[in-house]
Amino acid sequence: FSAEQEAQALRKAMKGLGTDEDAIIETLTKLNVSQRQQVLITYKSTIGRDLIDDLKSELSGNFERVIIGLMTPTTMYDVHELRRALKGAGTDEGCLIEILASRTNEEIRHINENYKLQYGSALEDDIVSDTSSMFRRVLVSLATGNRDEGTFVDEALAQQDAQSLYEAGEKKWGTDEVQFMSILCTRNRCHLLRVFDVYRVIANKDITDSIKSEMSGDLEDALLAVVKCLRNKPAYFAERLYKSMKGLGTDDSTLIRVMVSRAEIDMLYIRREFLAMYGKSLHSFIKGDCSGDYRKVLLRLCGG
Repeated sequence: FSAEQEAQALRKAMKGLGTDEDAIIETLTKLNVSQRQQVLITYKSTIGRDLIDDLKSELSGNFERVIIGLMTPTTMYDVHELRRALKGAGTDEGCLIEILASRTNEEIRHINENYKLQYGSALEDDIVSDTSSMFRRVLVSLATGNRDEGTFVDEALAQQDAQSLYEAGEKKWGTDEVQFMSILCTRNRCHLLRVFDVYRVIANKDITDSIKSEMSGDLEDALLAVVKCLRNKPAYFAERLYKSMKGLGTDDSTLIRVMVSRAEIDMLYIRREFLAMYGKSLHSFIKGDCSGDYRKVLLRLCGG
């Protein structure tokens, strides 16, 4: 890998009349996040221009969004997406849920630090001012990045938690959402997987079915996302991708965010889950749903 060579290749692709989009796709998709950051710095030092500015002036639409996303460091990409979800026209609840429910404690901590540095306000404060009621409380809880990340399963506590969830929902008239939140948003993954098994025995149904029947709207979506991410994160993202493309129209924001943010983390697993869940490859789905350079770059990120 030579940052200088890649920087020159990108300059060549954008210099003069017309843009060589294929060369830009080729260059950027073969590099990883840290290599792309090196190219960014080298481009400025050897060519004396800002690579992001050049890309923005040459590209447009969804294709531009993917390329700029690829050029953004991982944490900053999440930060920008959260900000867009909170401060854009209307709140993008799906984006808030997806990022906050799927990132690790450490990732959440980095997001909080960088959000504050970038925008001068705390992520939590912006969530509080932009959302309401129980949904707000779940997001605030997730945004603290304070889940137990151990692997210890306390059998007695697992029985107790499962019983508490049952009594907070299925067993009573109305729902004690706080109980759901405090258990689902703080306990460690291994413990919760055990709680879900016990719950199935006690309630005679899966925890996801109970959440669906007890909650609604954004709160339901948020708690379901938490459970799905705990059980199988790649399957959660596969479902996000499927829903962004199925039916009429495409939810490009979600499609781009998942493809860009997971490309180097678990895309192989997401592809495998997608095929298992929907009987069609993610590759074929993207191919049928997108077009032009936008399609080309997404297919490169998808691989296979």
